Amino acid sequence: MQYKIINGAVSYDGNMVLENIDFEINDREKIAVIGRNGCGKTTLLKAIMGEVDLEEGTGENALQVIKSGRPEIAYLRQTPFDNENELMIDEVRKVFRHLIAMEEKLAHLVEEMQVHSDEKIALEYSNLNDRFISLGGLTYKKEYETMIRKFNFTKEDEMKPVSEFSGGQRTKISFIKMLLSKPDVLLLDEPTNHLDIETIEWLEDYLKSYKSALVIVSHDRMFLNKIVDKVYEIEWGETRCYKGDYSSFEKQKRALHEKQQKDHDLQRAEIERLTRLIERFRYKATKASMVQSKIKLIEKMQIVDAPDRYDTRTFRANTEPRVVSSRQVLNVNNLVIGYDKPLAKVSFNLEKGQRLGIIGGNGVGKSTLVKTIMGKVKALDGTYQFGYNTDVRYFDQQLAQITGDSTIFESFSNEYPFMSDTEVRRALGAFQFTGEDVFKSLSTLSGGEKVRLTLCKILHSRPNVLVLDEPTNHLDIVGKETLETMLGDYQGTLIFVSHDRYFVSKLADRLLVFEGDKATFYPMTYSEYELTKKTVEEVKQEGVKTGGKKYYSPSRERNKMQKRAEKLETLIAEIDEKLTALNDEMNSPEVFSNYVKVGEIQSEIDNLSSTQSQYMDEWAELLDKLSAIEE
Repeated sequence: MQYKIINGAVSYDGNMVLENIDFEINDREKIAVIGRNGCGKTTLLKAIMGEVDLEEGTGENALQVIKSGRPEIAYLRQTPFDNENELMIDEVRKVFRHLIAMEEKLAHLVEEMQVHSDEKIALEYSNLNDRFISLGGLTYKKEYETMIRKFNFTKEDEMKPVSEFSGGQRTKISFIKMLLSKPDVLLLDEPTNHLDIETIEWLEDYLKSYKSALVIVSHDRMFLNKIVDKVYEIEWGETRCYKGDYSSFEKQKRALHEKQQKDHDLQRAEIERLTRLIERFRYKATKASMVQSKIKLIEKMQIVDAPDRYDTRTFRANTEPRVVSSRQVLNVNNLVIGYDKPLAKVSFNLEKGQRLGIIGGNGVGKSTLVKTIMGKVKALDGTYQFGYNTDVRYFDQQLAQITGDSTIFESFSNEYPFMSDTEVRRALGAFQFTGEDVFKSLSTLSGGEKVRLTLCKILHSRPNVLVLDEPTNHLDIVGKETLETMLGDYQGTLIFVSHDRYFVSKLADRLLVFEGDKATFYPMTYSEYELTKKTVEEVKQEGVKTGGKKYYSPSRERNKMQKRAEKLETLIAEIDEKLTALNDEMNSPEVFSNYVKVGEIQSEIDNLSSTQSQYMDEWAELLDKLSAIEE
């Protein structure tokens, strides 16, 4: 164990942000912290760093902060640099400022000794030099130079200001600094923000093999699935711990909620039954002992509380298009996009109801493409044309940066002046703007609230073509899931740019992938694309290992997946047998009345069911992939 908080709380201006925090970090654990925007995730990281004070929470235990030794904790913030005009090399060297200061002092002492032959100065130099060497003074330059090269930066890059690097490169610079500090615990606050998919995948690979403990705050569900082995959810000011990745957390939370509700309902029904018996025979002398035994039985019961309510504040809307478009929605033919110079040449066709996800690195032309087809940027060459009867609406991040003194209510009313106040409130309420919230000034809204308001205005018009540029930016996980559900029900044609792979995998049935100056159209889902990409990489690796003598065999990949599917079927069947035996044991007379034993068996059943569910999900996914290969 490296670090532990027991019954911690944090308040701001008299308002409790975190009420009952129990949190533990063990060696080499990879932990996710998730929850709504504003629930206190970043506050928790700051508490771990000691930047905000912890007070005693509302739990039963006294506040405790337990540390194993003096663990070194590093924190990657959402805004990691104080001065972006600093040279990259100077930013990295800040890690060794104590050694640099000692080095400068040693040089000064050498100058003094050349002028004055003083034993006191010589002794000071000797002591300082010994300390300098013991702290790594002879090797620190080699350390940071090696790390800089490891992250693919050049000598020329070292002399550039931080401001000249991309978001992904800045993240790498932050990592270099933190890794050079050799922390025992690494805290990451939204590390995938502003990163493209390629950089996110690099970061995943790096963190999966990272040897120290990780605590990650993120809304990127696929990123969490790839890395973490434990999830803490902050909900209603409290933490709850779940073992496994994000998908496992979702299943466990749902199963836990359902079980607790079932146990609560069963116990309540039992108490009501016993109470009826007591009332029926309370005044019959012959039944006095029976009545007393039933009263004692109720008194001895450990009451099962109803489960905490889900934080289900979601938004919803009628997204059915007002008019039906033609079958052919969009034709893009050799369209050259760019500004001063071409970025890419693009060709694809899109039909009614299809869903195109546009992915690729930063600055390669994704947003430029949607701006071009929306007429906001002039095409350099080629053509594009929307079909007959298309009603197109466009969302981009610039559009969502609404501000001013007007209220949410006024902003929506200006867009739809013929709607009554009641109709406006109903429309805004569908996107979680209720009560006095509708009178909030636009200038006070968070990024997520601005996104919701903009989407509310766009979707209320019920277009038959939606063009969305990074619609999930600033949304928390519940917001993303709600938008996925809403767009999943949308019956029109969807074109969207996103770096959120989970979002893309949920919605897109075809992809446009930007790579360098190329834009390749794939008539497949993201999971199918990933499998294709993985297969290509494996072929390349195999070619490197064998000097190009071996080639990829589709049948080999299919056989590999088939064997795994068969193995999973066997494991699922074995768990079925175990579950049957456990249920029989729990229902046996000698066990049924033993609440402790029943609880132990039920816990084993729950664990096995959770494992079986994971196996079944993997099995179903393999069958889908096998089906896609065969097609």
